[in-house]
Amino acid sequence: MYEGLEMRKVYADLLIDYAQKDDRIVLLEADLMSSTGTKAFKERYPDRIVNVGVAEANMMGIAAGLASMGKIPFAHSFTAFATRRAFDQVTISIAYSKLPVKIGGADPGVSAELNGGTHMSFEDAGIMRNLPGMTIVEPADSAQLAALLPQIIDHPGPVYMRLHRKNKEVLFAPGRSFKVGKIETLEAGEDVTIICSGMMVKPSLKAAEMLRKEGVRPRVLNMHTLKPVDAETIIRAARETGAIVTAENHSVLNAWGSAVAEVVTEHCPVPVFRIGIQDHFGEVGKSDFLMEKYHMTTQDIVHAAYAVMDKKRERR
Repeated sequence: MYEGLEMRKVYADLLIDYAQKDDRIVLLEADLMSSTGTKAFKERYPDRIVNVGVAEANMMGIAAGLASMGKIPFAHSFTAFATRRAFDQVTISIAYSKLPVKIGGADPGVSAELNGGTHMSFEDAGIMRNLPGMTIVEPADSAQLAALLPQIIDHPGPVYMRLHRKNKEVLFAPGRSFKVGKIETLEAGEDVTIICSGMMVKPSLKAAEMLRKEGVRPRVLNMHTLKPVDAETIIRAARETGAIVTAENHSVLNAWGSAVAEVVTEHCPVPVFRIGIQDHFGEVGKSDFLMEKYHMTTQDIVHAAYAVMDKKRERR
């Protein structure tokens, strides 16, 4: 169903479908409709989309105003501009006011590729995670996006979505159920847990396959929702496997790795190794090159799994 389709195409088609059923849905853009794929929505509903130009903070204020009048606004830009540039407006106008604005951040982490360091936000989810009441979701493929989007629409508060717009990966069968706020178990295992999200799901599954061939039984958890944190599933994994690797397309500071480490430290201390950006700014490069440079590859996940299992044995 989604084979060969970019996530932005699927996303726009889904929004068109839901807008047909719900006239509260409106879109706001910051002069990036070609990039985010929402031109199709404009063609279908020209009176329900506003292009504010390169004025992201203003876009968030307008979105808040629309939400206060009963609309369900979707506001889009690249991750850097949807979060750090417009943070005060998101904080006061949207989050503080508890309004149901849905914010789409395009090209998270290294997927910004040739746009380089200015557009390559490694801190966007961490920024948004600080806001009370903000839900943060990162689908790994279009099937997962399709499963989560109706829940995002119905959610009464603000939501931040990390969307890899050019992603054509198909990891899950269409129609598979996913729940916002609940970690999904992709593979069962007892020796080590790999907790992953977004574009790190595929290399994590490959790492698990390599580990199984070497006699290791890894558990793979897809943490598609950063906030609220599914502490129950993380604690269970810590108790049952005794070692955790996190894999995220984001700085290891204040996002998935931090959230997992916080839960583990407070409830069931076990060794944790965080795969992700180690306190660097982004740079120009294709995703494969950057993932290798920042040690986010399948092999890096495998090495991390052995490292935390070694620490687990040392503790016994």
